[in-house]
Amino acid sequence: MKIGLFGTGAYGMALSSILVYNNCEVTMWTKFEEEKTNLEETRKNELLIPNFELDKNIKITTSVEECLKDKDLLIIAIPAAFVDSLCVEMEPYIKNNQILIATKGIEQKTGLFIHEIVKKHLNTTNIAVISGPTFAIDLVSKMPAGLSLASKSSDTIELVKKALQNEYIKLRETDDIVGVEICGSIKNVIALAAGMLEGLKANDSTKAMLIAEACNDLGQILNAFDGEKKTVISFAGIGDLLLTCTSVKSRNYSFGKMIGEKKSKEEIDEYLKKTTVEGYYTLESIYQLLNDKKVSIPIIDLIYDIIVRGKDPENLLSFLVYKS
Repeated sequence: MKIGLFGTGAYGMALSSILVYNNCEVTMWTKFEEEKTNLEETRKNELLIPNFELDKNIKITTSVEECLKDKDLLIIAIPAAFVDSLCVEMEPYIKNNQILIATKGIEQKTGLFIHEIVKKHLNTTNIAVISGPTFAIDLVSKMPAGLSLASKSSDTIELVKKALQNEYIKLRETDDIVGVEICGSIKNVIALAAGMLEGLKANDSTKAMLIAEACNDLGQILNAFDGEKKTVISFAGIGDLLLTCTSVKSRNYSFGKMIGEKKSKEEIDEYLKKTTVEGYYTLESIYQLLNDKKVSIPIIDLIYDIIVRGKDPENLLSFLVYKS
């Protein structure tokens, strides 16, 4: 099977290792010529995944056309902020292609989910989404990992399973694309709060309390967007929530920890400059979307007040006790 993989970040590199293991022929796209040259020469990015090398047979390109031409499956694995511009570049070449979205997040300003951006620009109904508790560095270890796979197309489901599923990767099928996307996005926002608790030196019992409350709130958010409530207990839901809210490997958790420790604005700005913190950008979008729908989710409101409006993070501790 021929795969066009858009994105040479940590998650794109991790996915490439699974695809190669499954005997797929992979072409990876990056926007940057310097990154292409570096990967061709070294096959590594030690900052992203230490001690991992891209397979020597993977082709690296900066040409969108080359990455998608004659491919059986296209995978989008770039930060949410850049999906729209990529889709604009892809648009002239797309005709009912099979597309898998591995990007999590919500587009700022428009409030569109990633599958909505893809549908807006690309002439295809064959769209799938994957999401679940999978750090890139864990995926390359070839230990068991699970992902939710959502699509309305049975053909796309089967194609993605052929590309990614094996003896260490498990895919659970659903048609709840919206629910899987919401879970994949919101867990990054909740991880900000979990990190704050770490920064405030809260104990494990308090952290577990947050996750339990977040599961309940996640169900309400899914209901507001016509997602399926059962998606809360999927790999994309509680699975990803547990992973992202309990590990220092999570950039969202690490950022929240800085907020809880009351780091200076300069330190926080420097971290955001060097690191993609999806939860920080998703927060603004989901806060606005919920307001537009006139749906009140107090935990989201409080995280917004702390991150954006500068409210004291210690309010999170009393909030968990008095939350209705």
